[in-house]
Parts: sequence; structure tokens; C-alpha cells
Amino acid sequence: MLVNQKDFLALYPAKVWAAIEQNLIEKSSLDPAAQNLSRFYSAGSVPCPVDTQGRVLVPTFLRQHASLDGKVVVAGVFEHIEIWNPARFAENLSATIHEFDDIQRSVDQGSRS
Repeated sequence: MLVNQKDFLALYPAKVWAAIEQNLIEKSSLDPAAQNLSRFYSAGSVPCPVDTQGRVLVPTFLRQHASLDGKVVVAGVFEHIEIWNPARFAENLSATIHEFDDIQRSVDQGSRS
């Protein structure tokens, strides 16, 4: 499944995406944040057709959302693939490096809870 994210697109295997969808379905329908996230993902996710040459076909509305207008960065991230506008990817990577110690500490603390 090809899915919009905040600044990029993500490509998930069907089984992984089904688990994410189920998780969202189980969230409270009275929670406005859960409703917004569910709406964002359901409106911006499409099956991912692949052409005979193995290329991923990205619909126009998703290309526009992620500002994909030429070259892209394709990043494998564990169970999914991310498709980025190169400038956005560089900005995100730079911000991550700048905040790396805090991010690493936050993730480490979260895994202990």
C-alpha cells in the first residue's frame, strides 16, 4: 500500500499496512486526533501498482502531496520504503543529526517504559 505521510510517501507490504489499519480502527472514534489520523491515512492510501518494468506508479495527488517532481530519494526503513523529495529528505536528515542525542535518549527511555 502506498500511503501519504507528513512530508513523504511510504510503501508498506499489505500485511504490515493491514496491521496499521487495524490499530487505527481500534482507536476511539470519539478521539478527534484518532479521527484525523484515520482520515488522513484512508484518504491518502492507494494500492501500489507496479508496471511491467518494476516501477511504482504514484498517483498525481500523492506526488503533489510529497512534492515529487523529478528525482526522488528512496529509503528502506525496516518494514517499509519511504519516497522523498530530495530537499525534504536532506532537511529531515539534517534535523535528525542536529538533535540526534536527544532523539536517541527519548527512544531509549520509551523502550524502557
